[in-house]
Amino acid sequence: MFYLDPLYLLLFIVTLAISGGSQLYIKKTFAQWNAVPNVQRLSGLQVGQALVERIRFGNAQGAATGIRFKEVPGDLSDHFDPRTKEIGLSAVVGRIDSVAAMAVTAHEVGHAQQHAEGTLAMKARSFLVPALQFSPTLSYLCIVLGLILNISGLFYLGILFFGLMVVFTILTLPVELGASRRAIAMLKDARLLSNPQEEAGVRAVLRAAALTYVAAAVTSVLTLLYYLSIANRRR
Repeated sequence: MFYLDPLYLLLFIVTLAISGGSQLYIKKTFAQWNAVPNVQRLSGLQVGQALVERIRFGNAQGAATGIRFKEVPGDLSDHFDPRTKEIGLSAVVGRIDSVAAMAVTAHEVGHAQQHAEGTLAMKARSFLVPALQFSPTLSYLCIVLGLILNISGLFYLGILFFGLMVVFTILTLPVELGASRRAIAMLKDARLLSNPQEEAGVRAVLRAAALTYVAAAVTSVLTLLYYLSIANRRR
């Protein structure tokens, strides 16, 4: 049976270790630097507002960018919505004047700048978003039914849908890494980084966050390779 496959058990352990380890690392790093206030004592929201006022986003700056901030529920649920140009900040980021809050906010503002400039990676990822509304469900449904009913075509279709998710996950890497690079540059240009320790803390938080996306990409590729190995064995 599929769920007793030793290779599947190995995949489960490896992906659990990778994803679990990356999540523990980001939580530990965020907690460490969330306990360190930034020198200017600006909350995450104030950092974001300062960046929008002082940095250019394409051809716009300040209110002309249309960028707005709102508080969202959850911890580390911060995100940028390109449809509304809204940056959602969790309470632990938007209300806190820590180095970690500064890093997370600047990262999300980096996404807003990417969107304003229309970067290739952002466009490519956005192109796949509509397809991903249904592909996860269809993928697992086709794969499971293909195995149970022994229908190869259905199984391969599931692999195809899963492949779309893998491509999206891989395309996410340059987008996220690019947003982090922009975060550092924007904080420097806006003169919000006050000393080397503060910059080191921001970089540490952004680096830990990047590892979660690397982990997601690695686990998705490993899972796809596992499905392909099943398809090869069933020939």
